[in-house]
Amino acid sequence: MDIQSIKNRFGIIGNSPALNHALNTAVQVANTDLSVLIVGESGVGKEVFSMIIHALSPRKHNPFIAVNCGAIPEGTIDSELFGHEKGSFTGAVDSRKGYFETVNGGTIFLDEIGEMPLGTQARLLRVLETGEFIRVGSSKVQKTDVRVIAATNRDLLEFTQQGSFRQDLYYRLSTVPIRVPALRDRKEDVPLLFRKFAADFAERYKTQSVQLDIAAQQLLVNYYWQGNVRELKNIAEQISVLSTDKMITADVLQRFLPQRNVSRSLAVIGNGANGPMPSGQAADFNTERDILYKLFFDLKRDMNDLKQMIYDVAHHQGYTPVEPSSGNLIPVYNDGEQQISNNYNSGTPILLDSNDHHEDVEETLLLADREKEFITKALKKHKSRRRDAATELGISERTLYRKIKEYDIQE
Repeated sequence: MDIQSIKNRFGIIGNSPALNHALNTAVQVANTDLSVLIVGESGVGKEVFSMIIHALSPRKHNPFIAVNCGAIPEGTIDSELFGHEKGSFTGAVDSRKGYFETVNGGTIFLDEIGEMPLGTQARLLRVLETGEFIRVGSSKVQKTDVRVIAATNRDLLEFTQQGSFRQDLYYRLSTVPIRVPALRDRKEDVPLLFRKFAADFAERYKTQSVQLDIAAQQLLVNYYWQGNVRELKNIAEQISVLSTDKMITADVLQRFLPQRNVSRSLAVIGNGANGPMPSGQAADFNTERDILYKLFFDLKRDMNDLKQMIYDVAHHQGYTPVEPSSGNLIPVYNDGEQQISNNYNSGTPILLDSNDHHEDVEETLLLADREKEFITKALKKHKSRRRDAATELGISERTLYRKIKEYDIQE
């Protein structure tokens, strides 16, 4: 089957060399039983590649199942994958088959493989190497014939160096790696995708399809698509529903493009104060705690900039204040008079804030309140659909589940 036929069959739009290379690799490996690791950012369509590989393989008439490892709580993931015996843990009122048993002869797609606990990784490695597994609470070894396709939006090799992912499992899974390009790396496909989405939504909502003028197209192409194809589809739907003018200008489009700030979501790491981050750096902030800390340090940097400005103004007026780098202690005017405090002239300046440590602690405590607020808003926006809320926040479903319990959030 040629590449264009595959694109038509699975609804893939685009002609970028990177996309075609990924599709060619999927086609070539489909007829084998090799393990495949699909790598790409969230929203690029990794699951579609797993479906292509299964559909073109000799297993195509056998079961296919997609499992999101990040959505299953750590305490139950072994049971979900390998099954359990009656009474093996609290709540195990019956024996249950796991996915590796029910999909025997077929293909299992393990999404967000980087979220898998180390203990489960050891069990998975045994399945990959020997085809054997043991149900939770059992001592009987069972056999299965399942092809494993894994996917991740993380740097698993870095995880192996940190000790959070088994090195032997990494090399066993990545027999054939397929890298799905981010949307920003195939800019030539952006207008094609937008037109397709706009036409689909026009048909769904019985309206005229929206079109972009030249300036709007350029803005769309140059936008840093943090959420990739999923984000572009959402934007196309918003414009199709909310825009009264069917010819979209750059000014109109700009109002629909999210501003990369914390008020939008916790997932804001792509377009900060210093411009878009390279994808490698963005991955370093791919947890909600890192993002909150980044926000905290950005706020502190802004405060330091403000203190530096006050210092420069004072220096310009002919005074010689203490350097702001000296503990960030800046003298200020006293009682509205255009002079520095006498205390300052005597070597004891009035400080802009003498309780920096107290403020740091207070600001840190407020981060938890802000985090709870963002999670609550995301859940409300997506009507308690945790998967959609987790995607909006840029965290895994397991992390979201833990945060909901931690903050006692009522959905």
